[in-house]
Amino acid sequence: MRTEFDPEAQSAPGAARPGAEGEAVAHSPSAILQEPGPISQGPHPEAQAAAGPGQEAVSAGIEPAAMTLPAAGPAPAAENPQSELEPAAPEPAPKPPRPQAPALPFRASVLTLYPEMFPGPLGHALSGRGLERGLWGLEAVQIRDFALDRHRSVDDTPAGGGPGMVMRADVLARAIDAVAPADDPRPRLLMTPRGRPLTQERVRALAAGPGVVILCGRFEGVDERIVAARALEEVCVGDVVLSGGEAAALLLLDACVRLIPGVMGKAQSGEDESFSHGLLEYAQYTRPQVLEVMEIPPVLVSGDHARINRWRGAQALAATRARRPDLLAADDENLTTGE
Repeated sequence: MRTEFDPEAQSAPGAARPGAEGEAVAHSPSAILQEPGPISQGPHPEAQAAAGPGQEAVSAGIEPAAMTLPAAGPAPAAENPQSELEPAAPEPAPKPPRPQAPALPFRASVLTLYPEMFPGPLGHALSGRGLERGLWGLEAVQIRDFALDRHRSVDDTPAGGGPGMVMRADVLARAIDAVAPADDPRPRLLMTPRGRPLTQERVRALAAGPGVVILCGRFEGVDERIVAARALEEVCVGDVVLSGGEAAALLLLDACVRLIPGVMGKAQSGEDESFSHGLLEYAQYTRPQVLEVMEIPPVLVSGDHARINRWRGAQALAATRARRPDLLAADDENLTTGE
């Protein structure tokens, strides 16, 4: 799929704005990666020409309306008496309707002040090829399009005083409602350092679903009331503070998209890696056999796959114990509680 920009939106009035955080920024049109539209269910032109009365409706999957029969009376004389002895030629069967294009299995909508940041790195490599092949869809929506004042303001000073600006709940509510109405099954995520840490388990659950709606915060954050009013799930990608939620959204989407069937070459690539089994991944090696004075561990070139698997398991456990003991503690706690 390709990113499309609306040229009319680029020339919209009021587009020029200062670009510093805390101030209104330049109006950027929403970059939308459009999903393939449904394929017409209409009958094939050849079928329309060959089919008899009522056959056109049948080819479209609709029962033909009842036909009005003429009043009973003497049958007209046949022009060719011999034709009565000849069997009638069978009518050609109508061609079946063309199959409808399936809906995208994973569709992401990103609400942001900087839609030009998308797809960004997601338009390259595995995720980019998956996007072009229609394995997933992405739209980036400009939040300022839902402001009502002539300055297209999306933020205001924090209640109670303090530095910075806070994104307004009313503007965000209109943006969310336009992109994800009440019957939209996709989870609504807010990228914020105040959220729950993102885990591989949560990523797998999101990747297996219909997609996500992501709100990218800026400035000092968003009005807390929008979190409750629109049931937002607060997500944190690490114990760091970013200038905005866009980079975090790209990280989350990359983690999800690579798990969509067909994006990676081998499905096993997403199963045998860090966090998949509660451990960090074992160390990897490849050619050359000797790098300076360091050799590939002999077990990996022994051809004994049972020994290799045992070695890799031990390496994964050792790396996790040394670098992420919290993962082992969480696993022990789950065993204790029976989860």
